[in-house]
Amino acid sequence: MKIYTYSQAREKLADIMEESKNEEVVIRRRKGDLFSIAPKTPSRRSPFDVPCLSKKIARKDILAAIRESRKRA
Repeated sequence: MKIYTYSQAREKLADIMEESKNEEVVIRRRKGDLFSIAPKTPSRRSPFDVPCLSKKIARKDILAAIRESRKRA
């Protein structure tokens, strides 16, 4: 784990972000507050993939509902 001051982190932000891929990086402020930087792994799921929806709706029913809503507008 590496600890940087806030000023160091501002100067070397890109380097610190790359370094955080391999080990924990902590930034310390004057008041003593500590912040940890960790990379976030990208999600490979579709934004339309909603796991809480488990309805048995056929494609034709969805398309029919869309067409109907467009007719009303």
